[in-house]
Amino acid sequence: MPGDDLRFLDQRAALRHDKLLIRQFETDTDRALRLLMDASLSMGFHGPQARASKLAYASVIAAALGRVALAGGDAVALDWLFGEGAEPVRLRSGLLAFENLVHSLERANVGQGRGLTLEQFQRSLEPIGLRSRRGTVIVVFSDLLDLPEGAAELLAQLGTGGRFVLVIQILDPLEAEFTLEGPVRLKSPESGLIVETNAADARGAYLSALQELTLSFKTALVRQSGQLLRALTNEEPIQVARQALNLIAGAPR
Repeated sequence: MPGDDLRFLDQRAALRHDKLLIRQFETDTDRALRLLMDASLSMGFHGPQARASKLAYASVIAAALGRVALAGGDAVALDWLFGEGAEPVRLRSGLLAFENLVHSLERANVGQGRGLTLEQFQRSLEPIGLRSRRGTVIVVFSDLLDLPEGAAELLAQLGTGGRFVLVIQILDPLEAEFTLEGPVRLKSPESGLIVETNAADARGAYLSALQELTLSFKTALVRQSGQLLRALTNEEPIQVARQALNLIAGAPR
């Protein structure tokens, strides 16, 4: 066609088909996957209906996503927010990278995240943004509970510069549905706040506040072309991983 670059003329194909043919190239840019795990105290909660604690459940999904990325030739890294014994994994590809990823996920335990200020949270995210090049997929695993006000905007900002951010909100069914009955005594593992109330009286306000919190993060993320996916720890983790992969596959490159 007029305007085609003759440098890409395919001589062999032209001889076979008796007409001029131009080679066309489709570029599929490799994507780095950076996993960010929240290992604050609230992630250690394990209700009676759950398969595991929120941290353990998130670790299974993180390992699955890492394995898929590595199988596709992409590099994977792992970073932590809070936690004890949590070792970051540098951005690498190959079998050894998966072994390092699983080793770090298995060793981590929940740790203090109490009283975190917005400035401290921002400082913890800055290195992740600096190390993530254009095209990087950043997957954040967190219950999003007790994070400082303004944390939604900071997480969403990780999606600037051509990066894509997916936040997977991990909740225990008891937290998501508040199925408690009668008089209850609730204690926040992060702040230490204790509330004594009747479950029926508190349910409506609690669920409304949780919905508002989730919506605030989703709104901030979508504004930067990111996504939020909610997962309950009684769900099949492979289904959550598949949903996450579909969102990543549909993200702009």
